[in-house]
Amino acid sequence: MSATVNETNLLSTATGTWVIDASHTNLGFTARHAMVAKVRGNFTEFAGQFTIAEDLAASSAELTIQAASIDTRNADRDAHLKSADFLDVEAFPTLTFTSTAVRVDGNAVIVTGDLTIHGVTHSVDVTYEVTGISTDPWGQKRIGFEGEAKLSRKDFGLVWNVALETGGVLVSDEIKLTLDVEATLQA
Repeated sequence: MSATVNETNLLSTATGTWVIDASHTNLGFTARHAMVAKVRGNFTEFAGQFTIAEDLAASSAELTIQAASIDTRNADRDAHLKSADFLDVEAFPTLTFTSTAVRVDGNAVIVTGDLTIHGVTHSVDVTYEVTGISTDPWGQKRIGFEGEAKLSRKDFGLVWNVALETGGVLVSDEIKLTLDVEATLQA
């Protein structure tokens, strides 16, 4: 997703530190299953914040996700994803993201950061757009944005799979991350 020039200008009016409102945020992912369908899931326990600086390049973000909070609406699959075959939540209880750069590329605002999953860290770009800034009825300033990124789960040591008789594998290597975030400005 990309931010328009107007959205980039909007960010320049939103300077400050923002805390993610977990009750109004979804951290989701999608993977291919059996080469024919998509499985969607999300994480339900996380905390994070970001700072929008006057110079957008000086902005920063950090996020910590509880790995055991993975939810794909299937208890057996969730148990397998929590096991040593995938996330190994006992050995690696959190997934983290810490920004290393923020830049405008044409009409896109891209946050680059170190994503750590399963104890392995790789740089990931998240492209996003601002969905709005408003003040709620209680006087709290809020900002929303949508972002997405793609990653290879093998890059993070998540290599479990099963070959299919018809060709291909049970679980895709590519994972699509989707971030629907709402945050509140800290005074």
